[in-house]
Amino acid sequence: MPTGDGRFVQDGATGFCWDRRKKIEFLASVAVIAPDPPARRKLYVDAIGLPLAGRGSDDYHHTDKLGACKHFGVWPLSQAAEACFGTPEWPADRPVPQASIEFEVADAAAVDAAARELTEAGHELLHPPREEPWGQTVARLQSLEGAIVGISYAPALHAS
Repeated sequence: MPTGDGRFVQDGATGFCWDRRKKIEFLASVAVIAPDPPARRKLYVDAIGLPLAGRGSDDYHHTDKLGACKHFGVWPLSQAAEACFGTPEWPADRPVPQASIEFEVADAAAVDAAARELTEAGHELLHPPREEPWGQTVARLQSLEGAIVGISYAPALHAS
């Protein structure tokens, strides 16, 4: 059913979509953004028991083992700043994000199309669509609430 602008619809069979060509496939990722990741992991790993793990000395700990979400992580604020702005410092003129949520689409072309439509609708992208070193194509914006919102395509998340 169309919402206020008549373009964004929810269809129980196909999920949310801007139109039939650019549907959201699934919720790809949720990550809390933490200025002190080891302290936050005390909640998510030690208290709640999430199976988060890192790689080497990287402060980003995550899991791909939760059934309801393809990926959950504790994302260091410095890495979020690097991903969005190319610097480890979050810009002082922007709200410090508390969370990141990414919506997965069918392919990289759908990321490009969604980014164009978001920009045309007046949303400011933090960066245009780009391919990350791990193969994910993503465009990000910051919501009015301060969350980092991504439209992404990560081929690894589509593997059986």
